[in-house]
Amino acid sequence: MTTRRAECSCGQLAAICAGEPVRVSVCHCLACKRRTGSAFSNNARFPEERVSFEGRAKEYTRISDAGSRVTYSFCPECGTTVHYKIDAQPGLIAIPVGAFADLAFPPPFLSFYHQSRRYPWVEIGAEPLERIE
Repeated sequence: MTTRRAECSCGQLAAICAGEPVRVSVCHCLACKRRTGSAFSNNARFPEERVSFEGRAKEYTRISDAGSRVTYSFCPECGTTVHYKIDAQPGLIAIPVGAFADLAFPPPFLSFYHQSRRYPWVEIGAEPLERIE
């Protein structure tokens, strides 16, 4: 079984994930853009029983556009988000793909807010890519 390690910038906080992700997606919503400081977020979901954590984390909770709670766990030293949970997706842990620093990571197969919030110059080249509004 494949094991992957996602880390914060300073290495203090990590998530260790066993097996393949059940979902890899990008999101173009404004909250994801603010969280990442980028044009979109790229995230992988794993069943929580296949994820373990090392290090200390602080949490921040917000309400999503759909009305569910999203709780981000980030490093208190460098501020990097390493994992998060969405109440509307029980049993899953989301990990920002960039935290794995793995060029062989599986590509996204879902793109959220693809038409309404995506910058027009952004193209996601993974196929097949289901576009969800």
